Amino acid sequence: MTGRPRTRSPHLPVTTDRPARATARAAAALVACASLAVGCGVIPGTTGGSGDDTITVMTWAPQDTKATNKPGMPAFAQAYARWVNAKGGIGGRKLKVLTCNDRNDSVAAARCADRAVEENVVAVIGSYSQYGDTFLPSLEGAGIPYIGGYGITNAEFTSPLSYPVNGGQPTLLAGLGKELARDCGRIALIRPDTIAGDELPPLLNSGLRAGRHPSAADQLADEDATEYDGQAVRALSSSTTGTSDTGCVVPALGDRTSTFMDSFRRAREEYPEVRTATVLGSVDQTVINATGGASTYDGSYITGWYPVASDPRWDAMKKVISEEAFGDNRIDPADAGVQTTWIAYRVFQKAVESLGDGEVSAESVRGALNGGLKVSTGGLTPTLQWKFQDVLAAVGYPRLVNRAVTLQVVRDGRLVAARKNFIDVTKTLQSAELN
Repeated sequence: MTGRPRTRSPHLPVTTDRPARATARAAAALVACASLAVGCGVIPGTTGGSGDDTITVMTWAPQDTKATNKPGMPAFAQAYARWVNAKGGIGGRKLKVLTCNDRNDSVAAARCADRAVEENVVAVIGSYSQYGDTFLPSLEGAGIPYIGGYGITNAEFTSPLSYPVNGGQPTLLAGLGKELARDCGRIALIRPDTIAGDELPPLLNSGLRAGRHPSAADQLADEDATEYDGQAVRALSSSTTGTSDTGCVVPALGDRTSTFMDSFRRAREEYPEVRTATVLGSVDQTVINATGGASTYDGSYITGWYPVASDPRWDAMKKVISEEAFGDNRIDPADAGVQTTWIAYRVFQKAVESLGDGEVSAESVRGALNGGLKVSTGGLTPTLQWKFQDVLAAVGYPRLVNRAVTLQVVRDGRLVAARKNFIDVTKTLQSAELN
């Protein structure tokens, strides 16, 4: 595989930023924020772009592309606006949601950010884009907070104007490694031969080390392959050699995980004891349903950010979908993107409500979030609170405030909870050699 161009996978963390770069950008953004606060005149979002009591926000995600698509996120954002407006708005103010298609393209992502600035939005909420390095500087320069991104870029965990609600791929892989150390013998990781893929082994291995387990065998694969027969055989072989314990294979190939599993299913007949495990984003309930879950994924461990979709803590979100988006097949309550958007909008609503009768602007929302506001999400996450320097700043994640993951397992073709409570991976991430 040597000599191939190294590209970024839209499903995996983009971790090319280093702490020095992140610190420099953060300092510049803080200076920009200070300038906006004291001497730059009108702050974007001061009037919500309407001149009345309407609060204007934006949600973006890729749609109608050949790669990752998340149409449910902007669709749910609009449904949420209809729902909250039917109940009198947020503190009596009408919520207006603008949407944008980032097209999995850096230029389109930059245009979405530029439009957010032009429209004077108060915040960008519950969005998905792999181009954090492209759009966040524009939002930082305008002082617009980015609330509840999907967590697929390092920039989302370094920008002082980013308010993530989950721990992104770093927490999922660290948490998965920690759990596999309990139940697996030899472990094989199959991941993309990309820049982003290079960052996955340290994260998984940090969890394995926490459980005093040897590092996983690192196997590279083309992220756009049409079959993985060779990789499946090698993974099965390396996860069983030299031990009588149950081996585990961890495919982390984003959308291509299903392609790998097709090859894996054919090859595993000679290795019936080998189990599979992966992270949410590579596999969800929709993928399991489409690939004959009981036979392909049964027994697989999957780490997620939130409780399983059948958990009653999601009932409030499902009520919004039922009342305002019934029949909209873009919105799947089991989709982590939709779930993230729900939590992000609840965070935003809490921030606005904390302002009382005061002005709602990008600056005031930032002030509320930076001022120690604690947001309860009804048990879907731990209580959220953002600080400029969090406990993971030393390993390059100063904004990673939610370090909890859930452990799920596939039983009879359904994702169910394997553990009742959240798993905190703070110490595991602190031990990761990420830089």
